[in-house]
Amino acid sequence: DDAETQVDQLTPLVDSIKREAGEVMRPQSATSIGSVVVQERLNELVSLFKGRTERQKDRLLDPDESEEESPTKAPPAPPPPPPPGEGKKEDTSAAAEEEEVEPFQFEPQLPKLPPMPDWLRAILDYRFPSSIDPFTLIYVIWLFCVVAAWNWNVWLIPVRWAFPYQTSENIHLWLLADYTCDFIYILDMVIFQPRLQFVRGGDIVCDKKDMRENYMTTERFKMDVISLFPMEIFYVFTGVNSLLRFPRLLKYMVFFEFNDRMEAVMKKAYIYVIRTSTYLLYSLHINACLFYWGSDYEGLGSTKWVYDGKGNSYIRCYYFAVKTLITIGGLPDPTTVFEICFQLINYFVGVFAFSIMIGQMRDVVGAATAGENYYRACMDSTVKYMNSYNIPREVQNRIKTWYDYTWKSQGMLEQELLVQLPAKMRLDIAVDVNYSIVSKVALFQFQGCDRQMVFDLLTRLKSVVYLPGDFVCKKGEIGREMYIIKQGEVQVVGGPDLQTVFVTIRAGSVFGEILLAGGGGNRRTANVKAHGFANLFILDKKDLAEILVHYPESQKLLRKKATMLTKDKKPEEKRPSKATVEVIPPRPDTPKLFKAALKVTEQAGIEGTFAKLKKAYRPLPPPSPMHRRSPIPRSCPREDGDDSVAETADSSVIIRMTPRREGEELLTVEVAPKEGEEEEKTEK
Repeated sequence: DDAETQVDQLTPLVDSIKREAGEVMRPQSATSIGSVVVQERLNELVSLFKGRTERQKDRLLDPDESEEESPTKAPPAPPPPPPPGEGKKEDTSAAAEEEEVEPFQFEPQLPKLPPMPDWLRAILDYRFPSSIDPFTLIYVIWLFCVVAAWNWNVWLIPVRWAFPYQTSENIHLWLLADYTCDFIYILDMVIFQPRLQFVRGGDIVCDKKDMRENYMTTERFKMDVISLFPMEIFYVFTGVNSLLRFPRLLKYMVFFEFNDRMEAVMKKAYIYVIRTSTYLLYSLHINACLFYWGSDYEGLGSTKWVYDGKGNSYIRCYYFAVKTLITIGGLPDPTTVFEICFQLINYFVGVFAFSIMIGQMRDVVGAATAGENYYRACMDSTVKYMNSYNIPREVQNRIKTWYDYTWKSQGMLEQELLVQLPAKMRLDIAVDVNYSIVSKVALFQFQGCDRQMVFDLLTRLKSVVYLPGDFVCKKGEIGREMYIIKQGEVQVVGGPDLQTVFVTIRAGSVFGEILLAGGGGNRRTANVKAHGFANLFILDKKDLAEILVHYPESQKLLRKKATMLTKDKKPEEKRPSKATVEVIPPRPDTPKLFKAALKVTEQAGIEGTFAKLKKAYRPLPPPSPMHRRSPIPRSCPREDGDDSVAETADSSVIIRMTPRREGEELLTVEVAPKEGEEEEKTEK
């Protein structure tokens, strides 16, 4: 089938070739030899393709049949009529063509290529952006390349002009490096700078046309154009002179831009030190080049002052420049007018250059130690305050330890840093730093929780550092905060000496959140102590209430979630503890002695006496929960000291209540004796 399809596709092509051949040959001559040859050749090709198709059909229908027997077997379909022409000639050509075409029926299998590496695929799939953010890494890397090309020109143009390092043998290497730097300049001017984004009216402009027009209106574009001015055309008259490349030095703005980008990555003090050191080394470099040029002008070795031509010329001239500009001394005295003028200029330049360098180094040291100086000032003010109020030495040491740990771990107080930023940036920083922790709080994991509410909570979090052994909260305190552990560990402790560790809570955990939402009462139920230095985020209950005012639906869901979490923890909270103390103890039962006295009165026939006493005197509430009082009411003001006395109408029964120490009372019941009986007393 595939072979027939190929033939069907090739037949129109052959017909079109015939027509084109006929059209081309018709204007020439009807008996043209070329036209006849072309037509014969096309007919041969058509016959060969058709014969190949038939052979492929036979092999597909009977694959086991050998090639020798297959021609004798009757074909399943009548063969197509032979093309016009001499049959013998066609059979001979068909057999010859079969021998030529037969080897191509088996296509060679090419070896499989290894899979393409990911980095190579990423490079091939990369598409250059239409606009470039000047603060991205790719642009900083490109700036490094441009600065390297600029430094090549800045440092080596004076060397090639003054020293005999550029010769006819290596001139091609110097020119290759020069034109490579020029190519980098052109790429920066044509591709990168016209694609830089810029801010206009508070908006970041990314349009190609606007970015290109903005670049062409800047001072940098003018300097870039001048820096690429082709002064090399004068090589025809002067030879390869490196001074003709001095316009390349005008691309100095890229150097300062690269410094600004590096200040955002590295510490600013390091950039100051590197830049100041570079200025010093370059001034010595220029002075060394000028000294060699002056020595060559006067004649190498002509006087004691000039360079004598021995050793490495650049190193020896650089040594002379260092001794001259730093005014170390020990130099030979100049003899000629040129040498005296050159030395005077060196001295003046050295004085001004090093005075500027010293000033810059002072600024560098001040910038490098600015944070430490601020820390020292805060520490000194705190120590002075504590000494003026006679704060105990132990408390002072803890405060100093807190300052030392805070500044070593953070570099500055976190709240002071965030106060200086606008609200939007504070929110962005809080989301990046704290959202992953707050989102794990069980209290805020409910359906319908407003994401913006969580963002508002992040801006209210306060960072607090606890020293080892500090109590974060104590049992019985009023709970007003929720705690999120940012760094370190805290322990839940108990026992008589608060040294028994029940559980250790690590970074990323939260506690106190149920109490914050109004569930579980208002008092803390455990003692939590910092184990080592612990950095915690604190969310105040007042701040949460101010936020929930703007989210009423979330407030309802939040309280419902807090109630559910409280119910889940109730079975554990109801378990009695051995150390439980009752604030209001239950009313004690009636003493057994009083019951005995009541029974005696009933037997004596004076039933109802205690009932009258109960109606006459109302019981008073106990003045203190820890004070135990007798349930017998007081009938009258105390007489005879502190005793309370009650008696019946016929004085047959007298009840006396005498107070004792530690809240105990003595109840005495006296019954009047009959004949032959003695007075009975019963005491408690």
